[in-house]
Amino acid sequence: MAEDTQPKEQEVRTQRGRGPRRGRPFAPPADAAEREFIEKVLYINRSAKVVKGGRRFSFSALVIAGDRKGRVGLGLGKAREVAEAIRKGGEIAKQNLAMVALRAATIPHEVLAFYGGAQVLLRPASPGTGVIAGKTVRAVLEAAGVKDVLSKSLGSKNAANVAKATLAALGQLRLREEIYRLRGLALPAPAPAPGEMAVAEPVNP
Repeated sequence: MAEDTQPKEQEVRTQRGRGPRRGRPFAPPADAAEREFIEKVLYINRSAKVVKGGRRFSFSALVIAGDRKGRVGLGLGKAREVAEAIRKGGEIAKQNLAMVALRAATIPHEVLAFYGGAQVLLRPASPGTGVIAGKTVRAVLEAAGVKDVLSKSLGSKNAANVAKATLAALGQLRLREEIYRLRGLALPAPAPAPGEMAVAEPVNP
């Protein structure tokens, strides 16, 4: 009888074992484009709703996202938790990306934009100037990839309106080549440098 039970016990042990080891499912690497995006929280607001059992809190997060290469977007996420509100705001910001016309590390020309009671003035700056701006405007410009700019925030200090006014200002930027192309004109030849004078050809007598 002992000989009959021994193989059965071995079979049971074999069945209860881990069996052939399976490799973990391959997780594809994160998209390079997703890793290039940066997200910054501009403002977090808390609201309370009075119910029978007490107060019920909810949060809203204003998030700016950009790739520092001319694409930037703004999103407002709402949730019962701060982390979830920030996550939703980042996703909404990435869905609302807009292209910005940049000239090297600055903007091509001066622009003034309005949104509600907020006004934002942007001026191009020479290399090495940096981003001269307030907290909200700086976050939007850095996310868009602007490194040298002068700015002034006028009117309302509401973070949402200031951020939207900054985005409106960036949306008004146009490159010289784009303007000539839309008007159907050819680009003029670049002017010679001040030190380079045209050499006159000798005239035969």
